[in-house]
Amino acid sequence: MTMRFSRKNGKLGCLAWLALLAAGLGPVVVRADDAAPAKAEEVQGTTDDSSYTSISVFTRALELIRQDYVDEKKISFHDLTYGAMKGMLGSLDPHSQFMDPEDFKGMQDDTKSQFGGLGVVVSAKDGNLIVVAPMEDTPGFKAGLLPGDQILKINGISAEKMDLGDAIGKLRGEPGEKVTLTILRPATKEIKDFTMERAIIKVASVKDGHILGPDVAGDYKVGYVRITQFNEPTAADLSKKLDELEAQGMQALVIDLRYNPGGLLNSAVDVCGQFLAPHTMVVSTEGRMPSQKRNYWTSDTGKEHPGYPIAILINGSSASGAEIVAGALKDLGRAIVVGETSFGKGSVQSVMQLPDGSALRLTTAKYYTPSHQVIHEHGVTPNIHATLTAEEERLLMLSRRDELLTDDDKKDLAGFRDPQLDRAVDALKGVMIYAERTGQKTVLLKARKPETATLQ
Repeated sequence: MTMRFSRKNGKLGCLAWLALLAAGLGPVVVRADDAAPAKAEEVQGTTDDSSYTSISVFTRALELIRQDYVDEKKISFHDLTYGAMKGMLGSLDPHSQFMDPEDFKGMQDDTKSQFGGLGVVVSAKDGNLIVVAPMEDTPGFKAGLLPGDQILKINGISAEKMDLGDAIGKLRGEPGEKVTLTILRPATKEIKDFTMERAIIKVASVKDGHILGPDVAGDYKVGYVRITQFNEPTAADLSKKLDELEAQGMQALVIDLRYNPGGLLNSAVDVCGQFLAPHTMVVSTEGRMPSQKRNYWTSDTGKEHPGYPIAILINGSSASGAEIVAGALKDLGRAIVVGETSFGKGSVQSVMQLPDGSALRLTTAKYYTPSHQVIHEHGVTPNIHATLTAEEERLLMLSRRDELLTDDDKKDLAGFRDPQLDRAVDALKGVMIYAERTGQKTVLLKARKPETATLQ
């Protein structure tokens, strides 16, 4: 620790130094900087925000570290520069980050739906690393991780104040290597270690498409499809699944976006295009720069499916692209949204590659729904509020891993009903009854108040 004294405050400085020693903080080395003595107002700080002044301060700090830091192995210009950029981006918000060349390549692999790791989507929230959702059929999902789990340690290393990019880097690695996560489960206050083996993650984004049974939907043919995330083939895969369900006489549709952490913006827009007319604006972005103001429209090349009523399921782990789809179809009167307020990750990250192969992932704008509702830190509010207890959420996650169920798990699931799905189906039944009585073929929904939805 270095302390600087001036003739004017030497007595105060000595007293502070003695107080530190008395507090047991160990030896304190007092030395003067090689630069000229600073004026009193400079010691107290400056409001000068010019680039020259700030860069000169940074350069001086870099020189002192290179000159005096005890461990010579840690002071290469490369390490110090990368460390400074990580800190600089990390100080802005949880979603901005500096990516070294290896991290940047890993991000590119993610968007192609195949990468190595545990299949755990994490985010930083209130200074903690939180599991947004374990991807289905991955090591994290099979191990029993749940949305909302807080990561305390990764391979014994504390995750407290760990940079999000560093955490993701530790989760990824060579297939076959084991990773141990120490997890705090908020619902039960339980702390537990989960040991998993990394694998090549192949993400199937459209799953479980089928017509719901009469025990759930009664005499109506209500389709159900789950979108686990938004990647390059999602819209095309969804269109194929919808064709199959429509061929079976589907009259209404439930789209399950619970635990969907998002993905590619264009993919989310294309999914909206399955249910909206061409050239419909579904989301907009706004930032500081005029170039960040942009509207995203549905394409005129996609197939628009029939106007059957739609209910969308969301919860606190529905984020980013999932919020764009839910917010757009809700605002445009194309769907009723059922469940819980979504995660609230509605910011745009632009990736800018640097000359050495590294990249900046920088928040440059925020998403707005068609009615200009901001998503970031607010989320999408459902029309019909329906919650799950911690036990119901556990059983719902269990129901998605049939091949891994124990006899006890199967016994627990025997009488399980999904309350949020039931509420969604009930809402769709009401819409279909109304449409039958009024002779409407295309159902346009417009929610006016929470818990209510009327035909428009």
